[in-house]
Amino acid sequence: MAWFMNGILLWGFIMITLMAIGGFFMFRKFLKKLPKEDGKSMMDWEDEYIDQTRHLWTDETLDLLNALVMPVPAAFRDVARRKIAGRIGQFALEERATEMTSELVVKGYISATPKRDHKFLKKALREHAIDWREYELYFQN
Repeated sequence: MAWFMNGILLWGFIMITLMAIGGFFMFRKFLKKLPKEDGKSMMDWEDEYIDQTRHLWTDETLDLLNALVMPVPAAFRDVARRKIAGRIGQFALEERATEMTSELVVKGYISATPKRDHKFLKKALREHAIDWREYELYFQN
């Protein structure tokens, strides 16, 4: 009987922990969806940048983006790809680019990646024969 009670307590602890983790990620997404001073949320701006620059992407730059995002765990890969593509689109619009270049992809990739992942990011860039030192400025932001 004691093992049954311990099992129920363990199961309850596991369920509360999993719900807390899920709630944390849902709350973060909720905060990103809240409108800022300009009336658009962070996610709205990402969508805007992606939509405005969709025609600039080439097969090579899409392949590079997909290759760079590949180390991200599969569960988060689509979200990471969207965030990075939004940042790349922002850079392309700021520079008034007529075509997406590998330089823009790398800049957006670096700037959209959290600082805690920069070690892995540098490794991924080295694997693709990209000298990350050329983009040192974007690691600082």
